[in-house]
Amino acid sequence: MAFVITLVIEASTYAGSAALIVDGAVAAERSVAMRGREHEALMPAVAEVLAEGSVPVARLERVVCGAGPGSFTSLRIAGGIAKGLALATGVPLVPVSSLALLVASRDAIARGRYLGAIDAMRGEHYVASFVVMDDGELLPEGGASLVASSELDAHARQLGATLVIAGETGAGSAIPHARGAARITKLIDATRAADLAAWEPAYGRLAEAQVKWEATHGRSLADA
Repeated sequence: MAFVITLVIEASTYAGSAALIVDGAVAAERSVAMRGREHEALMPAVAEVLAEGSVPVARLERVVCGAGPGSFTSLRIAGGIAKGLALATGVPLVPVSSLALLVASRDAIARGRYLGAIDAMRGEHYVASFVVMDDGELLPEGGASLVASSELDAHARQLGATLVIAGETGAGSAIPHARGAARITKLIDATRAADLAAWEPAYGRLAEAQVKWEATHGRSLADA
């Protein structure tokens, strides 16, 4: 089945985004801050892109959500919105690596290998490598892992990859954005839809509050 109307939501960092992809092209997009605001801004951004694209929720054919790893709170908000829309409309929810969206969100991506990196705090970054093919499509080379932030450059050199760090300034930097999904349609098409009853984003790490609670109580919060 060819999915031609896709809503994409991404929020693995403190910058969230939504995009409407129609026939493989970006029809509308929004960027919002995920912290430092009085009100949650991602759901209004979703409503705005649908309105700009003149697409009622009932016409959506697929929801794509950046699946992390990254900011626990931001990912949880994005995942909740994506699951709610998928449940309400009966369309599939397809999770896609936020690191893939990061690389795909660069202003320009030539053929070659790229290492996407998102801050994991505590002196580490989540990383994953990808290869961009001649047709511009991006293929993953394994899953995400943790690398010491001080070793990012060396790790990229070892892989022969161009380093793309989320939020960094400079020619090679980018912020993972929902519009990047338009560049990785084959990867998304090849990804199995999530089980809505069980799916959660790949947070990478537990929220700091949960870590502190479990340390204080000596047991997992899931068992509370």
